Amino acid sequence: MKEELVTSLIGHPEQLRDTATPLYLQLYTLISRTIQEGRLRAGEALPSERDIATQMEVSRVTVRRAIDRLVEDGICIQRQGAGTFVSERVEQPLNRLKSFTEVMQERGKVTHSRWLDRSLGIAHEDERRALQLAEGEEVVRFYRLRYANNQPMALEWAAVPCRFISNPFMVEDSLYRLMDQQGVRPVRALQRLRAVSIDAERANLLQISPDSAVLYIERIGISGRDERVEFTRSWFPGDSYDFVAEIRDNAIDTVPQAGDESQ
Repeated sequence: MKEELVTSLIGHPEQLRDTATPLYLQLYTLISRTIQEGRLRAGEALPSERDIATQMEVSRVTVRRAIDRLVEDGICIQRQGAGTFVSERVEQPLNRLKSFTEVMQERGKVTHSRWLDRSLGIAHEDERRALQLAEGEEVVRFYRLRYANNQPMALEWAAVPCRFISNPFMVEDSLYRLMDQQGVRPVRALQRLRAVSIDAERANLLQISPDSAVLYIERIGISGRDERVEFTRSWFPGDSYDFVAEIRDNAIDTVPQAGDESQ
């Protein structure tokens, strides 16, 4: 049964006979074609390395090199203890202020969270600085693992001043939904992005390898009353997201157009 699966998805050993091309690149090409043709869809698992090696009559080292290349190119992702899967990349615009739940639901994905911490306490120095709080003011904190279609997609840590949300257990799914109900939903934000190497604890939660590159985002949400209402830190697996921003050349906008009365 496993041999039939590998053959139907990837092909036969006879297809790896191009002596001018390394075996792992030939195998990489076959698997890539399988994905491009839709025989393996986003989120589906590849056959095991052992099964591919046996059926394609190559070494496991060759299979591993082909899979490493697929992961490097963002075509596949690896989950610790689970195997290799076709990548489900999410395109997330940076010029729109939306919650994780809203972004995923727009793409037809079912979301849920695993709560790691919900608490209330005196704001730490970094929280006071980000939220412009006085010493001794309290915040509610939320730390959770975010899932889309049962796949871990982000780690999210957030702090909100207690004067806006007094009880951390008021949030059930979407923080922004509650903030909207409270009349303090952010309408703009300051964001800082950088690539970081993730530690072992967070890597285990996201089911990726320790020291993997992830996108780290800090966001300060600002309400319509110009109050800082949210300080969020998020860790996103680098192989799951494309962050997209529209940029414009302001000089073009200032060039007078034909017929413009200001000419």
